[in-house]
Amino acid sequence: MGGMAVSRLGRAAMYQQIADALRAQITDGTLPPGAKLPTEAELRGEHGVSRETVRKALALLLNEGLIVSARPQGHFVRRREPMVFRPQAEFRKRPYTPEMDAFMTEFSEEGREPRQEIEVAIVEPPEDVATRLRLRSGELVAVRKRIRYLDGEPFNINDSYFPLDLVRDSEIMRPESIAKGANETLADLGYRQVRALDELHVRMPTPDQVHRLDLGPGTPVAYHIATGFTSDGRPVRVAVSVLPGDRHVVSYERIREDENGDA
Repeated sequence: MGGMAVSRLGRAAMYQQIADALRAQITDGTLPPGAKLPTEAELRGEHGVSRETVRKALALLLNEGLIVSARPQGHFVRRREPMVFRPQAEFRKRPYTPEMDAFMTEFSEEGREPRQEIEVAIVEPPEDVATRLRLRSGELVAVRKRIRYLDGEPFNINDSYFPLDLVRDSEIMRPESIAKGANETLADLGYRQVRALDELHVRMPTPDQVHRLDLGPGTPVAYHIATGFTSDGRPVRVAVSVLPGDRHVVSYERIREDENGDA
């Protein structure tokens, strides 16, 4: 079972005590974001312990996502400048400007530098996607795979799946930003989404996600899975966003409905 390592004397193991002391300094701002931690030699001298003990303490903080390793410079407190992820913003009218989609516009206005890489492919859908889209065996999907960056750092993954027979030869098949958005393109094709089912899952990332997002050790991710439906109840899009826990705040807005079900 997990838990705090305890010595035979009943106190926390020395590496845990060192990690606790550093964690407290990070929490109270003594070591602010971006600050360099004391070197391994300095920590050994301060606490009178071995190199292995110091490295075990640092490994704890790395696994918690509190610090990052930048060899040979040393260890630094992780900077946290989270993106606010707003699922309810999906159906806002787009574009905000002809040149940029919603993501690019929103975060440019915050003074940050956004970009995204887009890849389009025709694939057999993962089983969970096929189930959500109610596809028959052998039916293919078009997938728009996007990695979104802020200030040069990969921030999240957004992979959107569409039944191929709906979007073939449309703008959705082009590996570039769609000024009016994929949702509006679907609407132009006769498949306007009027509601979406949102699901949130939290787990550790897959090796592929670690690679695509350049994730450090101990970084959990949230999966936001949105299935969009037309007015007749047909599912026409599944969007899977992978949101590293140290880079995002998920923000929902809720409105109380009256007794008649109206907002």
